[in-house]
Amino acid sequence: MSEKTLIVDHLKLSYDGLFSSAELYNVVSSFFFEKGWDWVETLNQEMVTPQGKQIRMILEPYKSSSDFYKLTVRIHLNMNNVKDVEVEHDGKNVRLNQGAIYFTIDGFVVSDRKNMWKDKPWMWFFMIISQKYFFKNHFDKLATWLKSDVEDLHGRVKRYLHSIRYTYQS
Repeated sequence: MSEKTLIVDHLKLSYDGLFSSAELYNVVSSFFFEKGWDWVETLNQEMVTPQGKQIRMILEPYKSSSDFYKLTVRIHLNMNNVKDVEVEHDGKNVRLNQGAIYFTIDGFVVSDRKNMWKDKPWMWFFMIISQKYFFKNHFDKLATWLKSDVEDLHGRVKRYLHSIRYTYQS
C-alpha cells in the first residue's frame, strides 16, 4: 500500500453572498487543467430543501511527478442554502446563486504510487532507508511544489469570490 504524507492540512475558505456555482467549478477545474493535473470527482451530491439547495462535492485531482511519487489534492466543497437569484447589472439581468460556501483543501505527497516496494520486508526496508537518506531532497521539492499549487488555488478562488462580491454587491 502506498504511503500518504499530509503536507497541507485543512486550508479553509468560507464565503457568504452572491456567486455562480458553475463559474466557481470552472475556476477550480481550469486551474488544474492549466497546471497539468488529472481530475477525479469522487462525490457530487445535490439535495433540494425548503431553505435552498445543499451541494456537496469532493474533488481529488492528482499529478504523477515521477514513477515513485504522486501529488494529490483533496477538495471538500460544501454550498449551503443556495438559491437562484437575478441581479441587475449594467441594465441587464444576470442569474447568480446566493448562499454559503465552505471550501477545504488538503494536500498529500503519495510515495510508492504503484505499490511495488511493499511486497517483501527487505524491499520495504530499502525503500524507507532510501527515502529518508537519499531522496529526501526530492521529497522536499515535491512538498514545496504542492504547497505553492494549493496556495495558488486558494488565492484564485478567493479572488474570484471577492470579484463577484465587488462587481454585483456594490
